[in-house]
Amino acid sequence: MNIMNKKLITLASTCLLAAGSAHADVSSTVNLTSDYTFNGVSQTDSDPALQASLDYAGDGGFYVGTWASNVDFGASDDTNIEWDFYVGNYWQLNDKVGLDAGVAYYTYHGDDGSSDYQYGEAYTKFGYNSSMGDTELNFWYAWDYFGTGAGHYIMMAAHTFTVSEGHNIRVSIDRSTSDDVSKWGWGNNFDEKSYNHYRIEYTTSFSGFDFNLAAEDTSMDWDTSDSRVVLSVSRTFGF
Repeated sequence: MNIMNKKLITLASTCLLAAGSAHADVSSTVNLTSDYTFNGVSQTDSDPALQASLDYAGDGGFYVGTWASNVDFGASDDTNIEWDFYVGNYWQLNDKVGLDAGVAYYTYHGDDGSSDYQYGEAYTKFGYNSSMGDTELNFWYAWDYFGTGAGHYIMMAAHTFTVSEGHNIRVSIDRSTSDDVSKWGWGNNFDEKSYNHYRIEYTTSFSGFDFNLAAEDTSMDWDTSDSRVVLSVSRTFGF
């Protein structure tokens, strides 16, 4: 099956920001992107996606939310919707270090076999703020990746720095690893244990809209994981 999973880094970032709220809050973000990629692999066959989230951030760093997007896994699969759920907590450990931990559950819809892809995942993210910018170390583990029974790990390191007020650059590298290639593998023959993903992105805001322009590439040769440029525009609404 020439597909992969998702778990937007942008989704994780949205959760982290919402969790840092000092008071209970409900918000929704609507995002239009030229390509929905997960760790450098398109989930929409290189086509655009419309995405939306609904989040609740409570006192003490607790948060819960849901997120959805259209997907396209190819002509042989009619799955067309991904709908995810997540719950976690954010702790500000000191004036420089923050910790975010939680669990997410990914569901798929549109094809008779879409429900077979559902799986859960645990994540932990560390953030460090300094005069040089924000540094992240993020980890994810799925014990039944994409419903295959394989364990799967993702490790990411990222750094965001400000070019000028309201203009930021984020550079990241992540590595996806399967612990059983007989159940889930990467590469053209689905027999590779791991692959790397590299991404650089520019973010800014204007008139209430957030803009993200990213260039990314992976160490694989799949058509849906080659080098590409992705443009996203989003807006967040508070209730």
